[in-house]
Amino acid sequence: MTGQPTGQPIGQPALARRLGTADAVVIGLGSMVGAGVFAAFGPAARAAGSALLVGLALAAVVACCNATASAQLAAQYPTSGGTYVYGRERLGPWWGFLAGWGFVVGKTASCAAMALTFAAYVAPGPWERPVGAVAVVALAAVNYRGVTRTARLTRVIVTVVLAVLAVVVLACLVGGQASVAHLTQPYAGPLGGCYGTLQSAGLLFFAFAGYARIATMGEEVRDPRRVIPRAVMLALGVAVAVYAVVGVSALLVLGPTRLGVAAAPLAAAVGAGGWSWAVPLVRVGGALASLGALLALIAGLGRTTLAMARERDLPGWLDAVHPRYRVPHRAEVAVAAVVVVLVLAVDLRGAIGFSSVGVLTYYLVANLAALTQTGEWRRFPGWLQVLGAAGCVVLVATLPVSAVVVGVGVFAAGVLLRLVTRRVRASRTTGS
Repeated sequence: MTGQPTGQPIGQPALARRLGTADAVVIGLGSMVGAGVFAAFGPAARAAGSALLVGLALAAVVACCNATASAQLAAQYPTSGGTYVYGRERLGPWWGFLAGWGFVVGKTASCAAMALTFAAYVAPGPWERPVGAVAVVALAAVNYRGVTRTARLTRVIVTVVLAVLAVVVLACLVGGQASVAHLTQPYAGPLGGCYGTLQSAGLLFFAFAGYARIATMGEEVRDPRRVIPRAVMLALGVAVAVYAVVGVSALLVLGPTRLGVAAAPLAAAVGAGGWSWAVPLVRVGGALASLGALLALIAGLGRTTLAMARERDLPGWLDAVHPRYRVPHRAEVAVAAVVVVLVLAVDLRGAIGFSSVGVLTYYLVANLAALTQTGEWRRFPGWLQVLGAAGCVVLVATLPVSAVVVGVGVFAAGVLLRLVTRRVRASRTTGS
């Protein structure tokens, strides 16, 4: 369990290593500075009031610990699949399956939520679901044409979104309505206290988890032992700084009560700050941020699906790599199809909580796997992985009860599916 996985099936073309540090950082930022920054502060404020800033700090600490685990593992195992591969190599097939299943189901829900967020910014009510479905198909087509196109489009989107967030911060701070008194405004929601603060951390963690996309694309990064750890930490550092500045700015203008009830928190903050002319700009930024996150998520999901198909934890026909574009084209088409169905048919109001259950389970496995690394592969102190694993468990336990119940049910269904599949495969092997 100390070497690198073969991963690559004989006879299949390999994914091309085309991404440098800058491209990898941009893809990570595109996943983190996305729909979450335009939507997550509202639910977090409802859970914790102004203490959402404490929740943000806690989410950042857990994300940082998880990032060190992912970076350390990705340097040793620079192949597609992320923690699905790491769990298999370090802990065993079942741990890898739990990580991969958590990532796939959690991030599939995230994709649908982000597609609907995009549609909510650009389309009237009756057209939101069809527009969201079209966005999924269009971005899947971009990914199908190759990862370098994904990186180029993500770079454009990230640049525009960061510029819009700069306008948001300026509107809040110089628009004339900011007040430090809002930071100490009494909390008026149903939770509050330690539990509410921890729940806000779990909800805000949803917005930080994009750095995993860098690790899942390890088979397409040049010099992965050097590039992946550097890109993961750089992307996370920038995202934490952006979220902190934007969160404080929104609270200074709206206070926790108004922030908690705002459907579009940043648009509300800009409007209340006196720069009403900039509200349409913020809505455009929210739409682009959702597209950027959706683009990177589809790419990451395709790679994890590819890795699970290679090990036959998912149907084997999904392990194909396109001979020209060098992308897991069948996996990406399958992922896009499932997301389109969810966008058209499912109520995803609890998608953030459900996604966090899956993703935090994924990172729990990452921390446990990284804790087993020794020698030249240990780049970070082991206590960081212990803290990260404990943080994942605590944040899952404090998420909304409905999200946790659904998450446990989906994991149980995945375990049952794998048991049945393995038994059927074993019986066929015995029979032959």
